[in-house]
Amino acid sequence: MLKGYNMLFYFAGSMIMHEPSEECIVDFWEKGILKNLPISSSNPNFVKAASQLRDSFSDKSIFGKLLHEDYLRLFNEQLPALAPAYESQYYKKITDRTGYDSSSVTEFYNSYGWQSKFKGKINDDHLGIELLFLTLLIDKYLVLDDAACRGEMRNEIRRFINHHILSWVPEWNKKVQAHANTLSFKGIGNLILACSEDIFVLFGQKSSSAISTDFLKN
Repeated sequence: MLKGYNMLFYFAGSMIMHEPSEECIVDFWEKGILKNLPISSSNPNFVKAASQLRDSFSDKSIFGKLLHEDYLRLFNEQLPALAPAYESQYYKKITDRTGYDSSSVTEFYNSYGWQSKFKGKINDDHLGIELLFLTLLIDKYLVLDDAACRGEMRNEIRRFINHHILSWVPEWNKKVQAHANTLSFKGIGNLILACSEDIFVLFGQKSSSAISTDFLKN
């Protein structure tokens, strides 16, 4: 199940981080991969995202062009982006009980000795980079055997989501829903929010054994 969420984070993160190739995008959507997502969830945002993505493929001759144009309108740094995908554009100061100031996501990366391979090209606070880091934390959790270590990693994952995703992605997604011309990007915005919400809830359960499909609709 967690691997399914990671697959969706990889997909959604790449879609907002890289300018799409019209030919590749058409091929990907035409295969109908997004009609059968690897997981299902009762989260209303997830249900909405799944519906939008299922219905997003339009006329093959113009689909890629429309998606490419939408990407540029929403996210292109060279233009006044309508839904910029950088945390710093939506900054909200959050300080937890340990006194941790969430102002710099780079500090969180540094605490794990991690550096983005896009360093110097894409800022650390880009949502695509943050989602990539989140998938790495989830991967770390999946290989831990010790119950105490798994508990600590669950807390870290929730802390990261709280400080660096749910602190601003709801507002970002509102901009995507308001300004996107394609169901594809509307669906991607809702998918990112929904998966982040789901993971936050799942890792808030009391034990690793509680992370089960009971949370999900099959």
